Amino acid sequence: MKITKIETIHVKPRWLFLKIHTDEGIVGLGEPVVEGRARTVETCVKEIAERYLIGQDPLRITHHWQAIYLGQFYQGGPVLTSAIAGIDQALWDIKGKYYGVPVYELLGGRTRDKIRVYGHFGGSNYEEICASATASKEKGFTAFKTGVGGPVKFLDTKKKVDEFAARIAQTREIIGPECDLGIDFHGEVSPAMSMLLIKAIEEYQPLFIEEPVLPGNIDELARVARSTYIPIATGERLFTKWQFREVLEKQAAVVLQPDLSHAGGISECRIIAGMAEASYATIAPHCPLGPIALAACFQIDAAIPNFLCQETVTLGEGYLKEPFKVENGFVPVPTKPGLGIELDEDAIAEKTFAGDWETPRFWYEDGSVAVW
Repeated sequence: MKITKIETIHVKPRWLFLKIHTDEGIVGLGEPVVEGRARTVETCVKEIAERYLIGQDPLRITHHWQAIYLGQFYQGGPVLTSAIAGIDQALWDIKGKYYGVPVYELLGGRTRDKIRVYGHFGGSNYEEICASATASKEKGFTAFKTGVGGPVKFLDTKKKVDEFAARIAQTREIIGPECDLGIDFHGEVSPAMSMLLIKAIEEYQPLFIEEPVLPGNIDELARVARSTYIPIATGERLFTKWQFREVLEKQAAVVLQPDLSHAGGISECRIIAGMAEASYATIAPHCPLGPIALAACFQIDAAIPNFLCQETVTLGEGYLKEPFKVENGFVPVPTKPGLGIELDEDAIAEKTFAGDWETPRFWYEDGSVAVW
């Protein structure tokens, strides 16, 4: 079997879908994208295809990963590893379809029967939070994630801390003690303010605090982790096993969130999960992306023993012929070959666009740039 061509499709709201075609008629699906830089990643994917991938045997997945990543002088970074990630997903989809089994069967078989998922909610006041949380609960979720509620200055006021604590208190009241709540700091907060904010909400027992600092300084992340008993989560902006190694060695987080469309795909995230298991860390894959990325996550979630929960922003409605369904907080482990999904081509044709989605920008009150 040989790879004959690749096809990329920009799909609203901000996704890039990849199809890898073979001479045996099997088509693999992947989702290689950097949010706000989809067209850049698309160019990278096409370069890889033209210079290396076309004509290759798609079943030699690890060999191709090594050839693309290590076979060039410049390695790593969000663009290259996101391009590799989408290609890797598509190659695993082809291999699963070729052998007639879900990808997780090729990774050692499933370790669970259903996959816990979490949704998102937010709001600027109690009424908005209540409405958003209620809507998520009605969809079947029992775990949720919310944010800090806007830019936080390097050293902010007591009022800001009190407002944040009140918001989390309201949120806990709405969802109840039986539901889990992750809080995403999104790297928007300085280490000093992160420790203040975390201390103010410890009594509400969040499931984790995500990205309490930007990922560029793991020592500072470890310092924040040592200041609290609330689990620290990170990983959406880390790429490959080599960057996750430092997080584990420095005990900077116990919840790792590799993104299967950024960190190197199914192949690399399986390795990261194994590294985490040896350090008693758990995996909660990052996925604010589309249904192909989510389907790839579900294959890893099913295969690894140290899985925690899976982020979702879509279940595939309007994109997949058979969208995923949440029941009592879980999605059944997929059973169809490959990634286990089939695109609704007619619906997707109505959602294509130029791929020009731009990352929003935020500003502090003095006009300086705030971290997004």
